[in-house]
Amino acid sequence: RDWFQLSLKEGFTVFRDSQFSADMGSPTVHRIEQVNVLRTAQFAEDAGPMAHPVRPESVIEINNFYTLTVYEKGAEVVRMSHTLLGPAAFRRGSDLYFERHDGQAVTCEDFVRAMEDASGIDLSQFRNWYSQAGTPLLTVRDDYDAANQRYTLHLEQSCPPTPGQPDKQPMVIPLAMSLLGTAGKLPLRLVGAPGDTAGSAAQAPGYECVLRVDQPRQSFVFEGVGERPVPSLLRGFSAPVRLDCAFSRKVLCTLMSRDDDGFVRWDSAQALATRVIHEVEQQLAQGASPAVDPLLTEACCRLLAEQDLDPAMVAEMLLLPGENYLAELASHDGGADVDGIHLARNAVQAAIARTCSSELLDRYQQLADPAPYSPDAARVAARSLRNTCLEVLASADRQFLQLARRQFSEACNMTDRLAALRVLAFYGDEQQREQALASFYRDWHHEALVMNQWFQVQATIPVGDTLRRVRGLLAHADFDLRNPNKVRALVGAFANQNPVQFHRIDGQGYRLLTDVVIELNGLNPQIAARLLAPLSKWRAYLGRAELMREELERLAEISGLSPDVYEVVSKSLPAD
Repeated sequence: RDWFQLSLKEGFTVFRDSQFSADMGSPTVHRIEQVNVLRTAQFAEDAGPMAHPVRPESVIEINNFYTLTVYEKGAEVVRMSHTLLGPAAFRRGSDLYFERHDGQAVTCEDFVRAMEDASGIDLSQFRNWYSQAGTPLLTVRDDYDAANQRYTLHLEQSCPPTPGQPDKQPMVIPLAMSLLGTAGKLPLRLVGAPGDTAGSAAQAPGYECVLRVDQPRQSFVFEGVGERPVPSLLRGFSAPVRLDCAFSRKVLCTLMSRDDDGFVRWDSAQALATRVIHEVEQQLAQGASPAVDPLLTEACCRLLAEQDLDPAMVAEMLLLPGENYLAELASHDGGADVDGIHLARNAVQAAIARTCSSELLDRYQQLADPAPYSPDAARVAARSLRNTCLEVLASADRQFLQLARRQFSEACNMTDRLAALRVLAFYGDEQQREQALASFYRDWHHEALVMNQWFQVQATIPVGDTLRRVRGLLAHADFDLRNPNKVRALVGAFANQNPVQFHRIDGQGYRLLTDVVIELNGLNPQIAARLLAPLSKWRAYLGRAELMREELERLAEISGLSPDVYEVVSKSLPAD
């Protein structure tokens, strides 16, 4: 009945699925995977011309709103209510919701009201998450009064204008936090009671708390803090916000190595790596040789030596921020230099590989597993770290390609086989690349789903003439433009996962995508519209914006454009 209530079902379902998946594997690693999707893709959607609230207010074509905002951000809204209310009250609210509305056409308002009635907590302002688009920015500053043993967090929230919403109201942001001292977490004694203008906590003070941030500016004061602490903020990624903290690199290293919240450890590693990559990008732009901060490389070496840490967690912390995420950050600061980001990231990864080569090789060899394949969480984690070590090693020194060749030929499972294929395709010479791809095809061409992986690996090769390769694969006997999974595996992967090749300075990557969209416009307009997402971000890229815009204008001139494609194109182009 109510299409705009789509996230009521989908957001709640994604949240439930997430809770189950976390219980079945590593909760931290699963959370990191979710956050990567949010930061790389959903935040970019929030910042683009197709930005819309979790509950949209108007559409041209409803198919265009089966989006990351509706699904993934919608799940984050449900998660925040779980965080604010606590597990017990949230469960009572869920039970009341089902009891009241089973079999009915229901709205997001009905869901929130059930949560209020079951918990006694007013969620009036929290409803802004359903009606406002955009990603809030939470700016954090702090000060410490040693004489009075008082520590103060100063918080400021804002949300940029989005289409149709130039002005935003303050959101309710649950900020999970703790304070680290030299000997571990410090007890939290928050000055003031819930409802004070200085801020309120959602639960009783202990060693962790959830601050309710609901004003444009707030300060939270903690007393009895005997030393200057290191704040551990946004624990578990408690809200889908961008966090601006002026932490020093030394503080980031402390969080990366000592925090007991896995997400914060990973996030601190990402923040440190982001700063180092940006610094190297600036060095390269000035014609200087890259000098990689040893704080990062030495931290990675220590990380590899931590035998007690979940291997899957170590793997995630070793992975540098992706080029799309780095471009999304740069888009807020003048625009992204695709080639500069690519070169800088490669230089930093090579520095880590050289500095930590012995540790990487030791872990790779330690994690070799001669036992029959098993999908249990421990074995999955071991494979994840082993394959990460292999890729980092091979990225800087081709002598390690022999490890990849051996793993490719001896692997007893698809995870290891594909990881080795990726390494040979990305870092091997042309002969090694083509031999591995041909061998994989001979072994697996009869399995359609495996062939999707084969297409995807080739579409994401960052070196050589990948554009020519993708054009050739469009005519391959195993590719079918009428099959959405094939299209996503080849064209979608090229446009979304291979920035340095898609954003070629000659604009031919954009032309290929547009050619495919034109052909799909009559076959599958829904897929055609979704493929256009990278072009809709044309304003974010230095030196490419006009080329991307030209392709959108080429689409706009086509007669008989489907409503799906027309909506994306018309919203992406500036109004005359």
